[in-house]
Amino acid sequence: MAEDHSETFDRREREAADVPEPADGRRPTGSDDAADDPEIPEDVIDEAERLTRLESEAAVDDAAEAYQERRDELVDEHDFTARVRDEDDTLVLYPEEWVEDGTVQFDRIEDTDRAVEVSLSGPDHGAEWEYVEDENQAIVDAIEKEYGPAHAGNVRAFADFMGNHYLKTVADATPEEREEFLAEYYPRNAWPSKEQESIVVDSVELVAEVVDDGVPGT
Repeated sequence: MAEDHSETFDRREREAADVPEPADGRRPTGSDDAADDPEIPEDVIDEAERLTRLESEAAVDDAAEAYQERRDELVDEHDFTARVRDEDDTLVLYPEEWVEDGTVQFDRIEDTDRAVEVSLSGPDHGAEWEYVEDENQAIVDAIEKEYGPAHAGNVRAFADFMGNHYLKTVADATPEEREEFLAEYYPRNAWPSKEQESIVVDSVELVAEVVDDGVPGT
């Protein structure tokens, strides 16, 4: 699934640089002044963490790779490089200048606090599922308001599939995920009425329309 991001960081040097870890699992990025004006913004760190969690949860390789690419492009915009340290399940964001050919160059590190470490262990998966479910339900509600309960029932089934199998909103479904839902999940798990079954392809296509129009609550 997601590729192995094991870091070549020497354990003794890393442990010597460790600082106490706060309760939320995120290590500080430096002094108080640095926290007020970080090299990489907090919202970017949060999104990198979210995408990394989605990558680890993805059921197929293509989805995992897509999440990884989005994360890497995001942090690269701020001249950082992302790695997952498998030994303690931690996302590490390094300044790009420290890394050459995928390996941290220790002679380039002047201030270890410039790196950001985020623990990926803990209860955040549940919080992420709640966020996805809220987004999906808002789309289902919008579909029902605009197109009626039959389409809404189909999109609700689509939301269950995307949330439970990919931890994604229906708006973020790839063409492959839509096809998997229509060909495999829907016939086996949705228990649709004849009306719903006859319009399910249209129901899935309506998701893009209501998202483009703006979904209240999302």
